[in-house]
Amino acid sequence: MMRYLLTFLFMLLTSVAAARDCVVLLHGLGRTQSSFAVMEEVLLASDFKVVNESYPSRGGLVQDLIGNVSTSVAKCPAGGHVHFVTHSMGGILLRAWLKENRPKNLGRVVMLAPPNGGSELVDAYGDLALFEFLAGRAGRQLGTGADSIPNNLGAADYELGIIAGDRSVNPVLSAVFAGPNDGKVSVESTKLAGMADHIVLHTSHTFMMNNPLVIAQALNFIRDGHFDHALTLRDLFDRLIKR
Repeated sequence: MMRYLLTFLFMLLTSVAAARDCVVLLHGLGRTQSSFAVMEEVLLASDFKVVNESYPSRGGLVQDLIGNVSTSVAKCPAGGHVHFVTHSMGGILLRAWLKENRPKNLGRVVMLAPPNGGSELVDAYGDLALFEFLAGRAGRQLGTGADSIPNNLGAADYELGIIAGDRSVNPVLSAVFAGPNDGKVSVESTKLAGMADHIVLHTSHTFMMNNPLVIAQALNFIRDGHFDHALTLRDLFDRLIKR
């Protein structure tokens, strides 16, 4: 029920997309396209073309997964911009892809909880066999060390907005972090040189893409190139009531 209420809400609150603009969604580690189902419906209701496909995130190294981005981008129509919304490791996959591929019609990029500086969880538990079983080989590449994949992809030279969470539902995992975190990634680690905007919302890592404020801020950045830092959840529902 909440899924349909959110979709209806954003149908009322958002402006339509530019003709033929496309948004490619890239889910996180161990997830599938269903994790972005609510975001997909909201984007479709806002007149974007959306490409939301699963990829085998635990099936190889980050380098092995890059081709999945090309497959998704190829399904966007010609003529409009290609935007991206990523979650967690999906942001690292996109950064790796953009190092070698740059669409002439590249639009804006929104990353949700990306481990751009790596994750301390990998530092703490990456050597355990159970960790590789759960996170795959790609997951073990996401540490904070100087030789990790995230720390060797360079700065953003495209319009990038980053949404971080500062709420954890797992105090055991959060114990490995020194500062604010979402249970999987520290707020500080989400940041990337060259980003256009950064915002911290009170949400946890795993389901942040379903948070109404996260969805609203993602749409704000795709549309305007910046977040609305004054926006609150109450503001969203007040707008609905007043329409």
